Amino acid sequence: MPNVAVPSASTESATPGPAAAATTAALDPLGLTEAEVEARRAAGQGNTAPPPTTRTYVEIISENVFTFVNNVLGALAIALMIVGRPLDALVSLGVIGTNVVVAIYQEIKAKRALDEIALLAAPTARVIREGGEHEIKPELLVIGDLVRVTPGDQIVLDGELVAGEIELDESALTGESDAVHRAPGDPVHSGTYCVSGFGSYAVQAVGEASLANRITAGARGFRRILTPLQKEINLVIRFVLAIVVYLQLLIVLEATVAAVSPAEAVGQATILAGLVPNGLFVSIAIAYALAAIRISRLGALIQQSNAVESLSHVDALCLDKTGTITAGEFVADETFAPDGGEAAFRATVGSVVASMATRNRTAEAIARACPGEKRTVTHEVPFSSLRRWSGVVFADGDRPGLYALGAFSSFAESVRPADAAERDAWERCRETAHRWATEGRRVLVLAWHGQPGERIGERDPELPVGVKPLGLISLRDVLRQEASSTLERFAKAGVRVRIISGDDPETVATLVRQAGVRVDRDVMSGAQLEGLDDAAFREAVERGQVFGRVSPPLKERIVDELRDRGHYVAMVGDGVNDVLSLKKAHLAVAMGSGSQATRGVADLILLDDSFSALAAAVEEGNRIRNGMHGILRLFLTRISTMGLVIISSLVVGYFPIELRNASAITLFTVGVPSVLLAAWAPPGRRLLEPLVRTLRRFVVPAAIVSSIVGLGVFYGTLILLSPGTGALTAPPETVSVARSALTTFLVMSGLLLVVFVAPPAKFFAVVEPVTPDQRPALLAVALAL
Repeated sequence: MPNVAVPSASTESATPGPAAAATTAALDPLGLTEAEVEARRAAGQGNTAPPPTTRTYVEIISENVFTFVNNVLGALAIALMIVGRPLDALVSLGVIGTNVVVAIYQEIKAKRALDEIALLAAPTARVIREGGEHEIKPELLVIGDLVRVTPGDQIVLDGELVAGEIELDESALTGESDAVHRAPGDPVHSGTYCVSGFGSYAVQAVGEASLANRITAGARGFRRILTPLQKEINLVIRFVLAIVVYLQLLIVLEATVAAVSPAEAVGQATILAGLVPNGLFVSIAIAYALAAIRISRLGALIQQSNAVESLSHVDALCLDKTGTITAGEFVADETFAPDGGEAAFRATVGSVVASMATRNRTAEAIARACPGEKRTVTHEVPFSSLRRWSGVVFADGDRPGLYALGAFSSFAESVRPADAAERDAWERCRETAHRWATEGRRVLVLAWHGQPGERIGERDPELPVGVKPLGLISLRDVLRQEASSTLERFAKAGVRVRIISGDDPETVATLVRQAGVRVDRDVMSGAQLEGLDDAAFREAVERGQVFGRVSPPLKERIVDELRDRGHYVAMVGDGVNDVLSLKKAHLAVAMGSGSQATRGVADLILLDDSFSALAAAVEEGNRIRNGMHGILRLFLTRISTMGLVIISSLVVGYFPIELRNASAITLFTVGVPSVLLAAWAPPGRRLLEPLVRTLRRFVVPAAIVSSIVGLGVFYGTLILLSPGTGALTAPPETVSVARSALTTFLVMSGLLLVVFVAPPAKFFAVVEPVTPDQRPALLAVALAL
């Protein structure tokens, strides 16, 4: 999968091709004519519709139908039809079909929901053509089109800004939340958003050539990752298939030597084929469907049916703070005035932001906390991420002059106090600013100068000497209400959370602590990680908890390293920069408000951006694991018991089970119980033992005891009912009665196992401590009756 380096905000430059360069040089402010648009589209310079981020209906159907196990069972069903057992073949195909239909239904439902989200979130472009402004779909643009942008608009194609000045949110590409200033001649990239300012850009790259498409080029292939439970079931089924094939060969050999009739031989072969636990797929499909329904009510969409169960295996969760710990909003909560006049300062700062023509999220937060009157502005300096301040010039009122608002850290480095009084004011502000910064808050300063000078009107203005601080205002990220409880839930479940962000690592660590999470491991920046050798990098990733200033390729490398160290990794993301990392994770979780590419590769979509839905998903995942491990024990015990009985009886000379009886055993011992056990499975994380230990402690003892007693019932019945002829020469009627007796015993013993798998009291628990539930025991009694 390719790594695509994202240019930094300070060093990137546009490198358009010849056609684009020529177009930009000769750009008409009235835009292209319709004739020019058609000519460029005919020349291959037109944009194309974005590639689908969800699979087609044909892909969904084919990938669910033509699996390894389905192919094998389908071949057996065809063989049954050939030998004259169409009803048995239909039963086998019915089991396959149930599993396929449930899985296809779930994935098509997810596809339709995602397509609706994509349609609602699809951007549009305001293009200037023949002097008029038109709102069109991005796929109708061509190279050289002039596109107008205002705050809130998405940059839909790569290009070059030709008019105006804007601030772009490039967090979807870089992971950094700070706005990036763009002036005429600067490049703009698709997938970014205008947060302030007004301007127009000329399209220079279309289709696959755009940066966002290059980043996600390696992420469009469909990903299917099997969960540990699915791997166990596949292993069991393949092992049983190998045994069944071997037994089928013995049946063919026995039929040839003993001259068994073809009808009887086919019946025996069908019974052996019935040992394949294809019902496991139906059980797990039903469990996934039930979990998906429960989770959908909480605002999460399951795109991959196994996603909920997969989440229960996660021991390493990687996420960004924005959208998970924080809501992506700011709140202005405290002010400080060095002269003590905080009321006057709040009125002044409120008046400054109210008078600005363009306001970003920071200004909006200040306006909500400090309302003020709008004043006449003679000049405005838009915010720039390079100078880190914005300003307005008032010519009237009590205190005319320049009012500059920006990050205190930037001011502290560039201000030049004119006298000792100003120097003292800056020192008092510095002490307060330092204290607020250690608490994880952003600190802004409002400074004033009575005579700003003519340089304020230039493109790159500088603060004049002698600028005086009027006061400080702090802003804090709004923490999600559910963040603390959700993170605590993951901690109790043994999941180590790693925050991987594009923001400053210390700020992120402070916010994580405010969310109630103890950060007791290393806090590292991306630059520190990239400077480590491979061994030190592995140790840092394993030990670390907060990683800041991390680039998309480095984020992908962190996920790769966690996987290589044996962790089951979940990744939560929302931007284009998260796509490749999501693809590498075992479980990909996307925010509903995230990019379309991110939602397309995700296994689980948080539709309302509710991080708490993950906690509910963990509950459902544990429920599936708890239920399916019990169901797996039932299936394995039934298979082992039936196999031992059949093999032992063949040595003596009788095939002990009739075809109709085999169906009854399967229906009563695993068919009905498995469906209800999946629905009744208890939530909560339990320490489940591995498959090998389950075989040793539960399956093998139960199978040996059941098969020995079953054989005693079978041959004891033959001996009791044929005292004169002997068991080996009993008439067919007696053999049929003995088979019925064996069937009854196997059904009853199988129902007794249900009581031990899901005990009504702790006394019956065999494998691990469980929460008692009387419903499975009542079900077993009802089926027995």
